[in-house]
Amino acid sequence: MSLLRVFVSSVQSEFTAERTAIRDYFHQDPLLRRFFEVFLFEETPAKDRRPNDLYLDEAGRCDIYLGLFGYEYGAPGSEGISPTEQEFDRATAVGAHRLVFLRGADDQARHPRMRALVAKAQAGLIRRRFRTPEELKAAIYAALVEYLELRDLIRVEPFDAAPCSGATPDDLDRESMARFVRLARSARQFAVAEDVTPEALLEHLELVNDGRLTNAAVLLFGKKPQKFLASSEIRCTRFHGTEVEKPIPSYQTYRGTVFQLIDDAVDFVLGKIDRAIGTRAESNHAPRTYEIPPEVVREAVVNAATHRDYTESGNVQVMLFSDRLEVRNPGRLPPPLTFDMLRVPHRSIPGNGVLAHSLYLAGYIERIGTGTVDMIRRCTEAGLPEPEFAVTDGFVTTVRRPVAERSRARPTPAGNGENAGGNQAGVQAASQRDQVGGQVGGQVGGQVGDQVRRSASGDPAEAARDLGATSRSGKTERQETQDEKGVDAPNRRAAETAATQGREGSRSGGQVGGQAEHQGVQVGGQVGVQVSLDSRESAILEACVAAPASSRELQTASGYSSRGRRFRQRLRRLLDEQLLALTVPDHPNSSRQKYRLTDRGRAALAGETSVETRE
Repeated sequence: MSLLRVFVSSVQSEFTAERTAIRDYFHQDPLLRRFFEVFLFEETPAKDRRPNDLYLDEAGRCDIYLGLFGYEYGAPGSEGISPTEQEFDRATAVGAHRLVFLRGADDQARHPRMRALVAKAQAGLIRRRFRTPEELKAAIYAALVEYLELRDLIRVEPFDAAPCSGATPDDLDRESMARFVRLARSARQFAVAEDVTPEALLEHLELVNDGRLTNAAVLLFGKKPQKFLASSEIRCTRFHGTEVEKPIPSYQTYRGTVFQLIDDAVDFVLGKIDRAIGTRAESNHAPRTYEIPPEVVREAVVNAATHRDYTESGNVQVMLFSDRLEVRNPGRLPPPLTFDMLRVPHRSIPGNGVLAHSLYLAGYIERIGTGTVDMIRRCTEAGLPEPEFAVTDGFVTTVRRPVAERSRARPTPAGNGENAGGNQAGVQAASQRDQVGGQVGGQVGGQVGDQVRRSASGDPAEAARDLGATSRSGKTERQETQDEKGVDAPNRRAAETAATQGREGSRSGGQVGGQAEHQGVQVGGQVGVQVSLDSRESAILEACVAAPASSRELQTASGYSSRGRRFRQRLRRLLDEQLLALTVPDHPNSSRQKYRLTDRGRAALAGETSVETRE
């Protein structure tokens, strides 16, 4: 077989070191030397021909065009365009296989005409970014091996079916394997016994290669998959605006099996986007409607984890902006699929077939080429634009968020965010607490209830919650968070003034009657304060309906990314209101501690008149 010709195109002065490294790499690597010969213009002997004619002829004869695009554009020739762009155009015209590699991440620093050339080369090309000659060589090698595979010139095992170096059966979690069997039997009628041995399960799923565990086995059932496959983690970030910029308000790196990674990434997004809470008119559970359908979020994450290129050092990135959700993975659209084909039912071509089979058995994917079609349908039904699919330095799925929701949920300019009704409620509540603080202190000698004691704190949001002043149906989760932050500046001052008067009244009552604030619960009941639940608290209670739940389970159910201060505050309040109770009350910090729903909590979820719900 004759050698395949590779034409290296770039601005020579900008890529002197890289061009030399590429030449040496092709000459020294056994695989590349066997299949390719590389052409660099500076190594061509002098000939009685114009230089531009020579390199354009070589570009037209090449099998593979290898373009290095940097920051410089190069000197335009007689036709008004640089040699690099002329070479690209000639290779395109003759149908050469084109590979383009970009130096650096700052596209704005490129010459304007180079930015235009990058945009021209973007559609349908393999494009990867690099910083050093070593990174460039690794990217070129991977692209050329893939080229040889596509033409059946070499056969290489798929990554997920290849042995995982250093992994042994002791590195697998047997309980995870048992859970998978139960799930697969339920979801797909998986034809294995529930007590199947781990060894037999691995063989059945084709997760053993010549007696060694495969990469897919570690990804699916590993105790610590990232010990062997570091890039398999998923990174999730949320940004306040529409661009990547610091400070980053929320950033999580998830590790674990591919099942855990998918679940954690989906939970991250659902915990950050708006959700509207309906009424309990038809059942004890209030329906939730997310601004982006959960099925769309899940499909985008599942596709990224299933079809990504695990040989790349990059991670799956889930990025939530104020106007969109982006899910990026180091991969590409496998031929012969096109972006247009993703919008209609198409043949399923998984990038990692062994991994995809187990995800199918667990019910995570369908393997019939309808995932992207279902995403489009669900977005349309929700009134959202169709998802966008693109390949830049990886495969990118973009889902737009509702513009109306973004403007409605935005904090008011005057403060940390609450609408006018909420401001008035906060001030009125503070005023009511002022009256209670003074009257109760004088009449009963300082037996001030827990709710009255909180009135002296000057926190209008607490007052509104305690007195049920902010009960609103169908409220979004983002607005709930804004309520916790308080009212705007003018009304905050009014509320603080009222609260100060309440404290003075409470102190006066204490002087007349003696010890005041430590006898709280009695008066709290006497003044008729009702229980007020927000949507996250309702979610915590609902998680305990079937059986007691751990704090981690309650954290997930309520949409929190960690068991931080806000989560602990809500949990403490539900315990204080006797809606939840500890299963191990004598040892609050026990590792076996769980939380059970009380009769009062069930009444709250049932919407009985004795309990007020605020959603």
